[in-house]
Amino acid sequence: MPITMYGTGWCSDCKRAKQFFGEQRVHYAFVDVDADPAGRAVVQAHNNGKDTIPTILFEDGSVLVEPSNAELAAKLGLETMAKSQFYDLIVIGSGPAGLTAALYAAREGLSVLVVERAGIGGQAGVTERLDNFPGFPEGVTGDEFAGRLRAQAERFGVEILAAQEVSELSEDGAYRSIATVDGSTYSAFAILLATGSTYRRLEIDGEADLIGAGVHFCATCDGPFYRGQRVVVIGGGNSAGEESIFLARFADHVTVVTRDDRLSASSVVVGKLEEHDRISVVVGATPIAFAEDNGRLRALVVERDGHREEIEAGGAFVFIGLTPNSALVAGHVELDEAGFIVADMGMSTTMPGVFVAGDVRSGSTKQAASAAGEGAAAALAIRRYVEPLAAGLRPGPKPMAGASV
Repeated sequence: MPITMYGTGWCSDCKRAKQFFGEQRVHYAFVDVDADPAGRAVVQAHNNGKDTIPTILFEDGSVLVEPSNAELAAKLGLETMAKSQFYDLIVIGSGPAGLTAALYAAREGLSVLVVERAGIGGQAGVTERLDNFPGFPEGVTGDEFAGRLRAQAERFGVEILAAQEVSELSEDGAYRSIATVDGSTYSAFAILLATGSTYRRLEIDGEADLIGAGVHFCATCDGPFYRGQRVVVIGGGNSAGEESIFLARFADHVTVVTRDDRLSASSVVVGKLEEHDRISVVVGATPIAFAEDNGRLRALVVERDGHREEIEAGGAFVFIGLTPNSALVAGHVELDEAGFIVADMGMSTTMPGVFVAGDVRSGSTKQAASAAGEGAAAALAIRRYVEPLAAGLRPGPKPMAGASV
């Protein structure tokens, strides 16, 4: 019996638990107790007649009711506390940039801790399939790719904390420190920020459940899966327009949808869209839901001129902007106008000992292969920075109280 979550679509704790399982790529079944009387009876049976949700049943027969993320992490056996208090390098983020940097640094003899608040692999880990990453001629699923990255990093001794969020970064002479939300503090000679960026979501019904099953945020990653199908692109800017033109290479038809009364893309991009015989543009349409059939996207539901309409599509690509995950270091390092972290050619930020790589870096390409390359470059720069410090300052390892060594 798989993990089964009993809840509702409107329950905020259910949404949080769903997001946690999604980030950790944990497979589960969901039962909406509003629509399933038998499911509601199960909830009541486990809660002395009360309708307390989410109620989550696990494969071993155990039950968690309204669990916190920490309780879920413990139940899943995720390591959330490090074995030592000091490392040569702490990497924040576990996407291609972070894990590549970690394994390169560890291979060079540095002690490395990786801290990840969500699922190992970052955005790449939740991509349906990577077809454009070198070395995988048949492509690779995001889940497998993330697993391979993790195994390779751990092979070189990298320690990884999952489901753990960094809340603060500080400096003390030659040392850099982080604090995590559980109150732990870890120090290092260097910090690598590989926190990535977050695709802005529509936050409409069906979106969260269909990510990777019809709803996507990267045309170059997932567009080829929709050869000969109809797809919809949500957004009106240059990114939406350019990605629509790219998708038209594979899709039978591309419908660009914007809630504004006209596209905000440049005149050059708009002209290309208008000239393309397999691209159409729908303006003044507000997305309100994604409709699904057997767990796959069937249509985008929009409201237009006061009426509800469905735009049939096998795939939907959301391009309404990126938000850099840089709030942690705001005020510590230089950010560009959009909030991405500014760095020099050596991936060093304006805070000595703090480096950056991947999607959160200003000017990055937002592609997995280039993120991995940046991670490798950052690791080499970090080694050069750390070696003279470690030679004279490296403290002895101090296991944390209660931690297994």
